[in-house]
Amino acid sequence: QVRLVESGGGLVQPGGSLRLSCAASEFTLEDVTIGWLRQAPGKEREGVSCLSGDGRTYYATSVKGRFTISRDIAKNTVYLQMDSLKPEDTAFYYCAADTRDRIILSPLAYDYWGQGTQVTVSS
Repeated sequence: QVRLVESGGGLVQPGGSLRLSCAASEFTLEDVTIGWLRQAPGKEREGVSCLSGDGRTYYATSVKGRFTISRDIAKNTVYLQMDSLKPEDTAFYYCAADTRDRIILSPLAYDYWGQGTQVTVSS
């Protein structure tokens, strides 16, 4: 059974850092694109970053230079390192898999989703 399990969310002050993890099962990271997407209250879900099977990365303009996506193939886990966090980064963060392995941030492209983890940036 395909599963994606996020962890690492929490409360952090502005300017702080968090690292989210996404553990995948039943597929290998070299075969799919893993994306991180988020949804803030009252807003549409949006893509933040993605990492393709061959290792290409892509970032939304709002997080470029602050967030870094990476993976550990042996652990079948994708990470999102979030630095210089801002209050506007507050959202529920999801990892998701695109089995067609595209560089894409549209939520509509993703076939499988994790349960999500809350990130709150506040003083």
